Amino acid sequence: MSTLLLELAGPQQSWGDSSRFTQRQTRPEPTKSGVVGLFAAALGRRRTDPIEDLAALTFGVRTDQPGRLERDFQTEIDWRNGKSRPLTHRYYLADARFLAAVEGPRELLDGLAESLRHPTFPLYLGRRAFPPAGPLRGRIVEASVKEALATAPWVASARHRRLQGATVHLPVVRDAGPGDDVAESVRDYPVSFDPEHRRYEWRDVVHDLVPVDNPDSQRPASHPDWLAALGGS
Repeated sequence: MSTLLLELAGPQQSWGDSSRFTQRQTRPEPTKSGVVGLFAAALGRRRTDPIEDLAALTFGVRTDQPGRLERDFQTEIDWRNGKSRPLTHRYYLADARFLAAVEGPRELLDGLAESLRHPTFPLYLGRRAFPPAGPLRGRIVEASVKEALATAPWVASARHRRLQGATVHLPVVRDAGPGDDVAESVRDYPVSFDPEHRRYEWRDVVHDLVPVDNPDSQRPASHPDWLAALGGS
């Protein structure tokens, strides 16, 4: 089995799965629909083109640097009549880093890796206004999504590492497989990106934690309890 690993980092990211009307939410990690859309853009597929092969890939994502949840207030003017539209609240993640993984046929993954090096359409992290921090470079490993995310190097920034403890536990959200205990169902399985027939289905996901040693930690050790040495009655 083969898995394509892709680091997703940028000043801003937004990965909505249930945004409605004036509230544009983001999940704390990239969605399957968002990453499939990114691959489709790299391949040059139009919104009306089929995406079944991409959606069928086993998907997982690891949060290496959670970033901060921020909110924007935005106004819009209807260009047709000049009238103001309702104020919208748009949420996004600032200074976050993720490691996304897709598992599937090696030939398809090779094509995805090549398309990321030479994307047909501009790539962005959930919204068009949020470009990645640099060129996206995927790498393929011979492992399952679960194994790849458990063993891949931690991609957090040096500053983030210094602020963490000596051991960190990186959250993983991945497609549930046979025998897995389902943690939740997320409606981000893309069926169609066609603007006139946009459609998403539910997918079951599993939550894991990957322990990582952090030799760069500069967080002070917890202070000893000096009073405990005095004993007590």
